Formats: sequence, C-alpha cells, structure tokens
Amino acid sequence: MLKTGTTTVGIVCKDGVVLAADRRATLGGRIIIEKKTEKIVQINEDLAVTTAGSVSDVQLLIKILKAQLKLMEVRRSRRATIKEVANLLGTMVYNSIRKFSMIPSITGFLLGGKDDNGVYLYSLYVDGSVSLIDDYTADGSGFMFAIGHLENSYKKGMTVSEGTKLAIQAVNAAIQRDAASGNGIDVVTVTKDGVKKVYEKEINTVVTA
Repeated sequence: MLKTGTTTVGIVCKDGVVLAADRRATLGGRIIIEKKTEKIVQINEDLAVTTAGSVSDVQLLIKILKAQLKLMEVRRSRRATIKEVANLLGTMVYNSIRKFSMIPSITGFLLGGKDDNGVYLYSLYVDGSVSLIDDYTADGSGFMFAIGHLENSYKKGMTVSEGTKLAIQAVNAAIQRDAASGNGIDVVTVTKDGVKKVYEKEINTVVTA
C-alpha cells in the first residue's frame, strides 16, 4: 500500500491560515517511493487541503470533492461555505473508510479556506470526524514531533508571516525524527486574498564524494 508517510501542519493566524507539509511518499512507511510529492492541493482560489494517508484514496476523494463543489456552485449560483466544504469532505471520508475492501481507505486532511464570513481551518480525521481548529493542528506519521514544537512556540494573534516560519520549523522538527517524512517542505497560506504558495524548498540528502 502506497502511503504518503507525511507530516502536515495547520496554523490559525490573525490574518489567515497557514498550511505546510513535507514531500516524502513511502511504501508502508519504510521504503521511499517519491521525493517530490505535492501534499498541499489547491481546490479552488479560496480553498486548499493538506493530504495524508493512502495515495489512491486521497486522489479519488479530491477529484470527487472538486467535482461536487463545481456542481454545487452551478446549482446554487454561489460557492459553498468553508463549513459546508468541511462537512462534505468529512462525509466522503466517513463513507470511504467504512466500505468493505481488502485495502482500507486511510486518509487525513487539513482544510484551510476563506468565504464571506472569514478564514477557517478544519481538521478531518481518518474516521470522518470534522473539527474546527482555532489555533493549530498537525497530521500524519510525524505529527507528534510537529505538535511538540507548535505547543511550545505558537502564540495567539501571530501573523501569517510568523505562522509561516513556525510551520516550517514544525515540519522540519518532524523531518528530523520521523523516517516517513522528509525531502522538502511546502507552505501555502489562505488569506482574504485567497490561496497562495509562499514557500517551497527541496532538502537534498545525496552525499557526494
């Protein structure tokens, strides 16, 4: 089963939301399959998600989510609120993991987005539960290392710029200790201006003589 391994981080700031993730994809958390995996996916101009878990299930759920949101926009003549998107994706995750299969659907998402009411961060757990986050969260195999750093350094009311630096530090802390996380860091922000990629860095582990 191909899994992303993964460390993903979400931080709520006074002027937006920060999403960050590493780039390593592994086979069962043991063998590195891909070193340039994009784990932050932009759904539309106002919405992005981080991904963790089984790659095929993550890809399928994102395709269905994009299609459903376009249909909802056409039918309602408006975009879905971030709360509606979070509940829709949570329902999809819930239904996916409860389908009988030889390979269980293991997925986790951090969802950051803006609508007319503000900018929000949601965590969607593997069982389909949905939680509104008002400070910070992390997911994936390296989450405990990232959470430790966030717990120590997060400050209420920090700016997106400060949150970006903290997110990089948190993912880097996980990369140092979690074998299934590594090879690079990407950071995306969601503000009143929409989704923007603000940081990307490849971590080269090749040794030359």
